[in-house]
Amino acid sequence: MTDAIRPVVGPGFYDFSALSIDGHEVPLAQYRGKVVLIVNTASKCGYTPQYAGLETLYEQYKDRGLVVLGFPCNQFGAQEPGGEAEIAQFCELNFGVRFPIFAKVDVNGQDAHPLFKFLKSEKAGIFGTEAIKWNFTKFLIDRAGNVVGRFAPATAPADLGAAIDKLL
Repeated sequence: MTDAIRPVVGPGFYDFSALSIDGHEVPLAQYRGKVVLIVNTASKCGYTPQYAGLETLYEQYKDRGLVVLGFPCNQFGAQEPGGEAEIAQFCELNFGVRFPIFAKVDVNGQDAHPLFKFLKSEKAGIFGTEAIKWNFTKFLIDRAGNVVGRFAPATAPADLGAAIDKLL
């Protein structure tokens, strides 16, 4: 097939990378073959107690191939004002979080992390809008890197068990 007629395919989930909470570049290709739950998080939000439920999901399913990835974001009510070290300490001390947490990102707007631009383009939210409306929006990625679900902030992590089970 010549380049002139090759279909244009954008990047896939495994083509992205992100900075870990401690500043290391993490290629998402390292999660190839796993079911991935990506969540934009915040430490001072009404949904912050979901960290406990996310950790429970991670512990319950990690041996079967689930990984939860938390991406702190300060775009909604300035509810993630701290720096990376403060965020990491908060997650560990208050919720015992052991799943990977990344450096703070924007999820909307011109400066949105490319991963979140991709996720939103793959799974629109309510009424077909792409914008993330609040903290703790969740995206579910299957073992092949396909974005198969988008869940509202009000969706409790415990309510994702059936969707995760289907993919594992």
